[in-house]
Amino acid sequence: MTPLAPTLRLWLGDGEPTVLVTLAEARGSTPREAGVHMLVTATAARGTIGGGRMEWDAIAAARGLIAGKERTQRVEIPLGPAIGQCCGGFVVIDLELADGATLARIDGEEAAEAAARPTVLVFGAGHVGKALARALSLLPLKIQWVDNRADEFPAEIPDTVVRRLTPTPTDVVAEAPPGAAYLVMTHSHAMDFDVAEAALKRGDAAYVGLIGSATKRERFERWFRARGNDPRRTGFLTCPIGAGLGRDKRPSIIAAMVAAELLIAFVDAKDISAPADKPASGAAPEQEAAWTATRGPAPRASSCAASPRGSRASSRTTA
Repeated sequence: MTPLAPTLRLWLGDGEPTVLVTLAEARGSTPREAGVHMLVTATAARGTIGGGRMEWDAIAAARGLIAGKERTQRVEIPLGPAIGQCCGGFVVIDLELADGATLARIDGEEAAEAAARPTVLVFGAGHVGKALARALSLLPLKIQWVDNRADEFPAEIPDTVVRRLTPTPTDVVAEAPPGAAYLVMTHSHAMDFDVAEAALKRGDAAYVGLIGSATKRERFERWFRARGNDPRRTGFLTCPIGAGLGRDKRPSIIAAMVAAELLIAFVDAKDISAPADKPASGAAPEQEAAWTATRGPAPRASSCAASPRGSRASSRTTA
C-alpha cells in the first residue's frame, strides 16, 4: 500500500492542480471498500478506487473538474450493464480539488492507518525469513525482523520492515503489542522452541507459526509439556507453516502461503483479555471461557444485489 500524501505534497508544491477521488459509499458488491482514495491530475493518476470502467469514469470526471470552475463533485454509478461491469453494486464517488487542508487530512488518515496496522514479528533471517520479509513488506503490516546475526540481513531492507538485532529474541516477544503474529524460523531449534513458548504463553497472539515438520511439532509439544506449560496452549500453534501446497518447500512459495495464513488469522482474531497462564483450579467459568476463546464472530455475508437507483452525477461549488 503506497501512501498518497507524499505524492500530493509534491504535486501541490509544483503547482499541479490535483483532484482527490474518494469512494464515499460502496453498497452491495463493489471492487473496493468505502473510504479509499486516489489522486488525479490532467496527465497522471496515483492509487486506485477499484479499477475498471468505474475508475476510468472517475478519472475522466476528475479531469473535467480540473478543466472547469467547480471545486467539488459527486458521482453516483451503478455497477451494471450500463458501464460494462457486472459487480451488481452501487458506488458514490466524491471529487475535490485538493489544497493544503486536503493534504493535512490525508496525511492524518494515513498516519492513523499505519499506526493501527497489525504487528508481525519474523524471527530468523535465513532463506525463508528473507522471502517472508519481502512478501510481507507489500502488505499493510508493521513488520519486525529479528535475528542475532548482523551479516544475515541483506544490505537493503524494505522501508516497512524494522530490523532487530538481538541475542535475546524472547525479549522482543515480551515487548510485542497484544494481537501480534509470531513467525519463528531461526537457525537454532532450541531458540525456535524458546521463542514459540514465549509467544504461546502470552495468550494474546493472533498467530504463532513455527517452521518445521510434523515431527518437530511433536517434539516441541513434548518439550512444552515437560516445562510445566498447559498443553492446550499448543492448540494455538501452526506447525508446519505455509503447508497449503504440500511438498513445495521453496522459500518464496512458503512465504506466499504464510502471508495468506497471516491475513486470515488477522481477520479472524479478536482481542483476548485472558491471563498468560491457565486460570487456577476453581476459577469462575467466565475466566476459563476467556482463556480458551480463540476466534471472533463469523464474517458477515455481503450482498451482491444491484441497486435499483439510476446513474447520475451531481456537483456542488464551494468557496
